[in-house]
Amino acid sequence: MKNESSSLQVKDIGEQGLLAILQRFCPQEIIGDDAAVLVTTPEQSWVVTTDVLVDNVHFSHVTTSPEDAGWRAVAANLSDLAAMGATPLGITVGLGLPGDISVNWVERLYQGMTECLQKYNTPIVGGDIVRSPVTTLSITAFGQAYPHQIIRRSAAKVGDAIAITGVHGASRAGLELLLNPEIGQNLKDTDKAALITAHQRPQPRLDVLPILWNIFNSQSQIPNLKSKIAVAGMDSSDGLADAVLQICRASNVGAILEAKHIPLPPAFTNWLTPEQAINYALYGGEDFELVLCLPPDVASALVAQIGQDAAIIGTITSETKVLLHHENTEIPDQTLNLNQGFQHF
Repeated sequence: MKNESSSLQVKDIGEQGLLAILQRFCPQEIIGDDAAVLVTTPEQSWVVTTDVLVDNVHFSHVTTSPEDAGWRAVAANLSDLAAMGATPLGITVGLGLPGDISVNWVERLYQGMTECLQKYNTPIVGGDIVRSPVTTLSITAFGQAYPHQIIRRSAAKVGDAIAITGVHGASRAGLELLLNPEIGQNLKDTDKAALITAHQRPQPRLDVLPILWNIFNSQSQIPNLKSKIAVAGMDSSDGLADAVLQICRASNVGAILEAKHIPLPPAFTNWLTPEQAINYALYGGEDFELVLCLPPDVASALVAQIGQDAAIIGTITSETKVLLHHENTEIPDQTLNLNQGFQHF
């Protein structure tokens, strides 16, 4: 009998369909989150993640300098470690390069990577270089975490509050301004610069982790108790809606999001329509904030301590669907799904 998949093309099944097939080749207890967790000792676990960036898909000379491309590539990987509750240890870099690319471009790429890594005392510890018809950058990041502090998508519980660590939609807006400078004529120069910086130089939210662990420790009757932390989450690199949907699917739960509580860049007010603004926030992607599902008291304490546009935007429910609720009762609840966001195929 002919193998059913032999006649299929990747575009026929899409990114999620292809991932479902490839995951069959991996240990089920390891895959499914922003990074893989490998237990090395009873006290520490290794956390490993890989991202591949391709010229004219993830970056281009029109919107991204070599330095910015390097920064964004590193930030994407460090954000995945943050989403798992891990501290970075080092990265390796795989480069696919055309022979006619300039040495200066490659040096500037590494300069951008180094600038991002220096903030977190994380070195480049190796890699590989190959000839390629298209410039490709593949980074593998290594981190470590205490087993009881691993953040997983599958840990959300009914009644959890959904907290995010900052505004959403800024990176998408910055990209639009870079591609179409004329659309931002009514924006202040400072607002325009802030949105473009959000796209070119995103900040992985590793700073959130010490705050989160301190809150849990302060609420424990025994400080530094090694019991499992009750938190689910991932980063919003593929969009806020995608993050909530992925968490709910992994945890077999649903969610209600309150549109009015989703923090947006102030510049959106007099620039985008409300519909455009919420679309940028939900599906724009590459904001690299953390989306965390926590007990309500912990979520409130976390948001208060982070400040700077952190917010509780919804609640985990027993329904296996994600709804966006609007304050205006004339607007019906919107059911969110993965097909509305970016997919590679």
